[in-house]
Amino acid sequence: MTNIAVVGTGYWGKNLVRNFNELGVLHTICDSNSDTLQSFQEKYPGIEFQCSFQTVLQDPAIDAIVIATPAETHFEMAKATLLANKHVFVEKPLALFASEAEELQQLAIRQNLKLMIGHILLYHPAITKLKEIINSGELGKINYIYSNRLNLGKIRSEENILWSFAPHDISAMLYLLDEMPYQVIAQGGNYLNQDITDVTMTMLSFKSGVQGHIFVSWLHPDKEQKLIVVGDKKMAVFNDTVIHGKLQIHDKGVDWINRQPVPRKNGITFVPIDTSEPLKAECEHFLCCIKADRTPKSDGINGIRVLTVLNACQDSLEHHGSTVKLNGNNQPKPFFSHETAMVDAESVIGKGTKIWHFSHVMPGAQVGSNCNIGQNVVISPDVKIGNNVKIQNNVSVYSGVIIEDDVFCGPSMVFTNVINPRSHISRKDEFMITRVKNGATIGANSTIVCGNTIGSYAFIGAGAVVTKDIPNHALVLGNPAKISGWVCECSNRLDFQNGKATCNKCNNQYRKTKDGIRCCKCKCHGEKDNSDSHNGSYHYDNCEEADINNLKEELRFPRVVDVCSVS
Repeated sequence: MTNIAVVGTGYWGKNLVRNFNELGVLHTICDSNSDTLQSFQEKYPGIEFQCSFQTVLQDPAIDAIVIATPAETHFEMAKATLLANKHVFVEKPLALFASEAEELQQLAIRQNLKLMIGHILLYHPAITKLKEIINSGELGKINYIYSNRLNLGKIRSEENILWSFAPHDISAMLYLLDEMPYQVIAQGGNYLNQDITDVTMTMLSFKSGVQGHIFVSWLHPDKEQKLIVVGDKKMAVFNDTVIHGKLQIHDKGVDWINRQPVPRKNGITFVPIDTSEPLKAECEHFLCCIKADRTPKSDGINGIRVLTVLNACQDSLEHHGSTVKLNGNNQPKPFFSHETAMVDAESVIGKGTKIWHFSHVMPGAQVGSNCNIGQNVVISPDVKIGNNVKIQNNVSVYSGVIIEDDVFCGPSMVFTNVINPRSHISRKDEFMITRVKNGATIGANSTIVCGNTIGSYAFIGAGAVVTKDIPNHALVLGNPAKISGWVCECSNRLDFQNGKATCNKCNNQYRKTKDGIRCCKCKCHGEKDNSDSHNGSYHYDNCEEADINNLKEELRFPRVVDVCSVS
């Protein structure tokens, strides 16, 4: 069973407490107000109560935390929850900025934890059914979609109406259209407080031609929660304030007769939907995703998209309704870059790669997937870096360097690309190619003179200066670097007896030859055998043939990449 703690028991938090309690998973209720906790103790006997969020984080009995506190606290509290190795459900919005949402998404991936946002309309049976109807083509081509969320109060002082009401409508529109807008315009009015917007009208434009309007207000005489989808065949109306007939299909539209638009007004169909509570469905979905290791419908990426639109709307609002451009791309960048890092246009970055403080990836550079680029790293134009490469702090990878998969570059190691540099003479046309082959390790403060190749699984000792090619699996030390021994794929030093060695850590076997060492696993002197693999490729007659075939493929870059704008 998943033990849940709900943090924050105010306007919406109390509903989350009720639902998780009914689902039998509520372990702890946390609120900084002791009087509020006292009232809950009478209603929920047998549940633990805490005033301290830190105590909840440290409780090993709690598996997941539900955050229903003010919006400005969401990012820090969600981050602390993930760092405490607990799943997290965050009420909308996920954070205040899309960049914060991206950081939480990357952290959840690294921690292998579930991150879910309370975009409740995605769990409303009427919205789920409406999505099916749109996808079936019953409405035809979607032309227009608009949503009204109006009421008199609850009036908030910590957030404006855009952030209080509009996230629901934005998340629903993005879900129904499966598309991000390419531009937004937002206008509003401040009537009760000069710093808080009470009414906003937002216009969203999509590349498919769909136009969307969102009207939200807490200064309206009647409560209205209505979403209307206008297609060129039919129209759909979702009215969440009525008890019956929440979802309707109107066989209405405009037909062209004799080249003239003629209104068509046929009947209305009431679509039957499940009457279960959307919030309960949302809570059940969170528990199911934890138990079955599934991705939530309203996951971190969903939160990033909604916040991207919200941030653009806020920018437009603050600039008196000016147009704010978005790229209309559904996919956020598949890698993480720190806010101080610079990722230039036309660089290619693979999925899952992390680029840390003050690093710079320049135009034309290619970085594979699942790499870790440390602090103060420069990756120059046209550099090629494979997958799962780790480049530690203070390394400059200059043009002409090719780094294959699984390479480790230690702190402050140095690449060069010109053999005879002069400050007053340009030698850009004399750059020499330096290749670091699969699995090699380059120690801290070592120097690789350009034009040389570091062999697969070679190990360059700290401070060594490499002035010539290094064979596969060689351990080299000193200035100039000389072969001091041989290492296994796992980096363990090998002890050869009668020309053979077995790694005492991973049991790989090697044979000495006149050219260096060869691994017995890849049948260096035998026939080709495609039934097994070595280092992710087929067996070859010798290691050199395998290397040549690997080089023919150059570097293996992931299929999911992103051509970046300047960060």
